[in-house]
Amino acid sequence: MNPQDLLKKAREEGRTFLLEDETKEILEAAGIATARCYRVGSLEEAKRVAFEIGFPVVLKLRSPYIPHKSDVGGVALNLSSPEEVARASERLLAAGRRYDPQAGLVLQKMARPGRELIIGVTTDSHFGPVIMLGLGGIFTEVLQDIVYRLLPITAGDAREMIASLKSYPLLTGYRGQKPVDLEALEKVLLKVSELVEANPAIKELDLNPLMGYSTGTLVLDARLVLRQ
Repeated sequence: MNPQDLLKKAREEGRTFLLEDETKEILEAAGIATARCYRVGSLEEAKRVAFEIGFPVVLKLRSPYIPHKSDVGGVALNLSSPEEVARASERLLAAGRRYDPQAGLVLQKMARPGRELIIGVTTDSHFGPVIMLGLGGIFTEVLQDIVYRLLPITAGDAREMIASLKSYPLLTGYRGQKPVDLEALEKVLLKVSELVEANPAIKELDLNPLMGYSTGTLVLDARLVLRQ
């Protein structure tokens, strides 16, 4: 399903918040690599899918009423066996169904470590869509190392955003660490810009974390909000 159809489907269902698997499908259609989500409807299906994609895996709540899954204990990381998947499924569903009786689950492959980044889009009441880039994970709030630009952006803008980060040396291979693929990161910024420009119904978009590797990037979690 293309991005326009997914956005239209959410509108028809009276939703402004797109679920993680829907948002990732939109990002994939825009050429942005993501950690694919698999919807699972039962404990047995969760265990079967985990075997198919390979351990370790991540299990998450799926609900339009729970936009921030980690706030309600709705994420289980690094599950390494069918028994761990089963226990986590029961725990997550018990937590999620306090807020949404229809809450479900998605499962994805546990990603390898990399440099955590965040890319976000918000809509300013005066200036319109604004894109941000920052160091992700706990560093987002602690270091406040974030840069902003009005959309749309050019390749030069994307490069300037990356180089403007205080943490830029961490992305270039500080003290022997592998550098982040800055060309791939630049492309993600440009593709996000193009996606929002082509779909003005998008009010907010978060790619957090976006894992930066020495080759390529990968979106581990994502959320999208439509204008009302």
